[in-house]
Amino acid sequence: MASTKIRRFFPACALLLGCLLCAGPSLAFTVLDVRLAGAISPAQADMLDAALALAGRQANPDPTRPAAQEQRFDLVLLRLDTPGGSIEVMRRMVASILNAPTPVAVYVSPGGARAASAGVFLVAAAAVAAMAPQTTIGAASPITASGDDLEKTADKKVRNDLQSLVRGLADKYGRNVNWYKQAIDQAASLNAAEAVTEKVVDYIAVDQADLLVQIGKRGLPTPTGKVRFDGSQARFVAYEPGPWYNLLSWLLDPQIAYVLLLIGVAGVFFELTTPGAILPGVVGGLSLIVALYALSILPTNAAGLLLLLLSGGLFLLELHVTSFGLLSLAAVASLFLGSLLLFRFDGSSGLPLGLILPTVAGVSALLLGAVWILSRSQRSKPQTGLEALIGQKALVRHFKGRMGKVFVHGEIWDARLVGDGPAVALAPGAEVVIDGVEEFTLLVSLATKSPTS
Repeated sequence: MASTKIRRFFPACALLLGCLLCAGPSLAFTVLDVRLAGAISPAQADMLDAALALAGRQANPDPTRPAAQEQRFDLVLLRLDTPGGSIEVMRRMVASILNAPTPVAVYVSPGGARAASAGVFLVAAAAVAAMAPQTTIGAASPITASGDDLEKTADKKVRNDLQSLVRGLADKYGRNVNWYKQAIDQAASLNAAEAVTEKVVDYIAVDQADLLVQIGKRGLPTPTGKVRFDGSQARFVAYEPGPWYNLLSWLLDPQIAYVLLLIGVAGVFFELTTPGAILPGVVGGLSLIVALYALSILPTNAAGLLLLLLSGGLFLLELHVTSFGLLSLAAVASLFLGSLLLFRFDGSSGLPLGLILPTVAGVSALLLGAVWILSRSQRSKPQTGLEALIGQKALVRHFKGRMGKVFVHGEIWDARLVGDGPAVALAPGAEVVIDGVEEFTLLVSLATKSPTS
């Protein structure tokens, strides 16, 4: 009898346990989705650090907050599309990925994206490396900020340094070390399918959901071993960078930096030609400083920058040198060539002609108009001051010999009769012509048909 009760008790316990398990909370695999597009810059590095810090809070939860309010992230997914950038900033980002408390997956996406130059090292540093179809990776040979090859000694030092870094990264996750070396030595590149075949990356996936399903089946590498999960149930949380990152990203856009530079040149030009205007100088100075900050980070060609600054100097010189428009033509040509050469990405201009042509035309028209107006005002007859009186007629109030008083523009002036002939007696009301000014004394001569006494 007792054995029968026991046999009935065990199925009931199993059923109760199953119900409790089903009713209990299910912990979904949560992914922090971070988008990194554009050249590698300090703004990108700051954004990555902030995202990794947010994901890492699960390791050190805030004791003052309820557990239900703590966001838990199991993976940071970095969706990458970059032409490369600063080596120093890249090293900072690699260190952040390697020391992140949460595993990091780098996914080159969407279709048409690339992980070039510095982006190769970010892919190599990730615990999971993946690419979308029709994406590329490679071309990691070091070059100068202007796109030129390094000098022989410097090139050798930089290449050896980068090779040692990428060898360690690729070997850590069992990837193709030889290809990563070729990406630096020979600027080798691969598409997504080739990269998976050559074991340069781990996965090829059409989107984030597909990637998580594949990672869940194969297992996510962690310091304690591989973790398998149901990728189809993964929950994605998009990372929203703060306003500071948005501002820096906006300033570090090559097209924005170019426009700010031209605004700065135009503003300084107007301040130098019309001292005291204040507003053009303030706006131009601020724009120029911000543009130079951006240019110090972007791959800028020094020759292009000098040509743009030279164009402003040539427009200014046009005001003081009679060149019959030749200096202005040279300034416009310098402005156009400098715009073409200002940035270099992959050996080509970083600015589209659709931006360069209207911008150069607009700035040139503005500066040429200012030069014409200022030149005309310099050559025109003075409208104020003592010089404005020259050539005008005055009425005699009284005269004795060659000295007397005349009335002009509502004022009485001392006057002296000029000429080599004998002094003429001028009756009050007679008209005289002002020929010059000498120490607040008007130099006058007889007007045509002036009445005399």
